[in-house]
Amino acid sequence: MHAFLSRILTLFVLSAASFAAVAQPVEIEGVKLEPTVQLGGSTLQLNGAGVRTRAIFKVYVAGLYVPQKATTTAALLSQKGPRRVAITTLRNLDADSFAGGLNDGLRNNHTEAQLAGFKSQLETLNANLKAVGDTRKGDVVLLDFTPDAGTRLSVNGQARGTAIPGEDFYEAVLRIWLGDKPADGELKKRLLGGA
Repeated sequence: MHAFLSRILTLFVLSAASFAAVAQPVEIEGVKLEPTVQLGGSTLQLNGAGVRTRAIFKVYVAGLYVPQKATTTAALLSQKGPRRVAITTLRNLDADSFAGGLNDGLRNNHTEAQLAGFKSQLETLNANLKAVGDTRKGDVVLLDFTPDAGTRLSVNGQARGTAIPGEDFYEAVLRIWLGDKPADGELKKRLLGGA
């Protein structure tokens, strides 16, 4: 009987320890990313997170939240429903540099014809980014998608600009980091869940 209780207690402790390990936030460069977030009535999982580096400078920490964890770009882009890219700046960024980086990522991963199809959405995105203005070190920029609202941009919990319709547009935005020519190859690997 004592061995049985001991075994049960051991299983309980191991289960509790493994649950605690799963539920812990991820910390990168002092930025904590929760393992799950709520968005559009759904619980999203942190698929991966890493640092965007440009030259030798660490620019921001990005985390990708999705309904189901996946390790390939195709699997992540094919998911439907709410999704989030959470960006925490590691340095002050002027609006033109931030918007320019996102636009470069879109251009690098889409044909001219594809970009032309997103013309009005790109204009709205750029207007939204302009409305944000400069970001300061530690600002949290969220690029959220929900089927009912489309793509929303917020900074430090405050929505900025107008919603951008189209799930296909959000998939285009995700290609900035997950496409064939990502903004940062190491960051892509991390967002795909690589260590």
